[in-house]
Amino acid sequence: MFLAINGLILLAGERFRRRSSLAADEVADRQREDTELVAAGRHSAGARAERAREQAADTKSDRRLASLDYLQATLIGSAQILALLAGISRDGVAMVAGMFNGLSRQDAARFAFLLATPVILAAGALKLPDLAGSESQGIRGPILVGSLLAGVSAYLSVRFLLRYLRTRTLTPFGIYCLLAGVASFVYLGVIQ
Repeated sequence: MFLAINGLILLAGERFRRRSSLAADEVADRQREDTELVAAGRHSAGARAERAREQAADTKSDRRLASLDYLQATLIGSAQILALLAGISRDGVAMVAGMFNGLSRQDAARFAFLLATPVILAAGALKLPDLAGSESQGIRGPILVGSLLAGVSAYLSVRFLLRYLRTRTLTPFGIYCLLAGVASFVYLGVIQ
């Protein structure tokens, strides 16, 4: 049921966004368009122009995130507490809280992913002694390769989602979670 509730949270977050969040999306769109025009004028090579556009957009996004006050940042970070309930997306509730506090979709996603970084690094550091212990004898190579591949796939996933959220909404994710949650509840609760 919590997966279905997660879907409802994402759908409600999109449906009931504040005007300031909608305005932030419009500002981010205009800045991205301006940056693309400037970058296209400076660089004729496609890959260089794309990199320049992304770097300029990231810099502007960093400034917008840095302008959050402590109360807003604390509220967004505290929303992650809901993820202690199985099926609730930590990033999803943080994004909805960010949009509720006036961030654009993309900025809310960046902030949510930035919040995850210290926790993931700390969890990895906590497990390093286990890797050095005798119980991991003979499997260190596969663990390191798996960790490297997990890191690369996480980077690519975050990059894709940030690009996706520039122009699209959380609605497909909300619908998916709602349908998957209801289907799981029916299958596991009623049929079994």
